[in-house]
Amino acid sequence: MIVLRLLFRLLFRPLVRGHEHLPRTGPVILASNHLSFIDSVVLQLVTRRQVHFLAKAEYFQGTGLRGRVIRWFFTATGAVPVERGTHRAAQGALETALGVLADGKVFGIYPEGTRSLDGRLYRGRTGVAWLALTAGVPVVPVALTGTDRLQPVGRRLPRPHRVTVTFGPPIHGNGQPKSGPARREVTDEVMGAIQRMSGQETAPDYNSAPLT
Repeated sequence: MIVLRLLFRLLFRPLVRGHEHLPRTGPVILASNHLSFIDSVVLQLVTRRQVHFLAKAEYFQGTGLRGRVIRWFFTATGAVPVERGTHRAAQGALETALGVLADGKVFGIYPEGTRSLDGRLYRGRTGVAWLALTAGVPVVPVALTGTDRLQPVGRRLPRPHRVTVTFGPPIHGNGQPKSGPARREVTDEVMGAIQRMSGQETAPDYNSAPLT
């Protein structure tokens, strides 16, 4: 991972701002906008601590050389396999995330749920607030810019383009995780911070683009 970080910085020269807002130890949630498939890789390579993201279980089940390479990559980048597609699977994913936080680690999440195909920032889903309130951990908002040009939708490999990663001050939520208003308030605060850092136009609805 150290070699990958050095190569990434050398080849793509990412601009990283506000890294001091990420606690050096202890559980924390990174909540980011989502513009490209490569977003999770970028966050992993510019962050001093390993970031754990949820990834489709299929990425860990491939066979042959390609399957082994994909499995190695997602394992090396701290991805956590989860099943998708049902309400029970969604709840299981949240509980898996709680386990990551209980271990004192960094958990990464995209409150929009999936990539923005038009560059706008969509309404955040309240899972991020449920995690923060249930685990009692801070949320550090993150704004990515340029990753949609680094690896546009439909492109298999990245191309040279500089990206900017901005970390905002931690947000500490108040209220109970079962309280809908509390979850909505924390989520909107997180999304507002992301918008101010990214400068994206906001969309009033939830994103319904295909899942990554």
